[in-house]
Amino acid sequence: MNQKETSKFLSLILRHQPELIGLKLDNNGWADVDTLLALAARRKRITREELETIVAESDKQRFAFNEDHSKIRANQGHSIKVDLELPITTPPEFLFHGTTGAFVSDILKTGIRKMSRQHVHLSIDKATATKVGSRRGIPVILTIRSGDMHRDGIPFFVSANGVWLTDHVPAKYISQ
Repeated sequence: MNQKETSKFLSLILRHQPELIGLKLDNNGWADVDTLLALAARRKRITREELETIVAESDKQRFAFNEDHSKIRANQGHSIKVDLELPITTPPEFLFHGTTGAFVSDILKTGIRKMSRQHVHLSIDKATATKVGSRRGIPVILTIRSGDMHRDGIPFFVSANGVWLTDHVPAKYISQ
């Protein structure tokens, strides 16, 4: 497995299916690094050095270590219940969401829902939203009036890698 494949494998394990290798995450999504490496070895041998490189050099910064690098977790994107202990944070006036044309009419009617994830993911800039939307086809970038949402009492969080998170974006705050 190359670094990209290893990162995808780690995403699967740390965000969605730790039980696939018998791993247990704590309530905050942390896994013991030595245990992760030992259990992962049944499917894919990952060295500590490879893990350090993925965490440090990944352009998406999906993972983080605790202070002494004995534990690792995904920064966001979980479909399993974890408490990332993120404080409620005041967002910028506007955030962006990248999607494809196939979803736009539904989004403009019902808003952006978290679906199988714990939160809706929003980007600070159009370039990042464009990358996200491009994963499934031709991107459509939606502008979110996050400042208005916040003033209306809807909480926002920001992950360690700068992804803005909220539980739902009602349609009235979205423009194309």
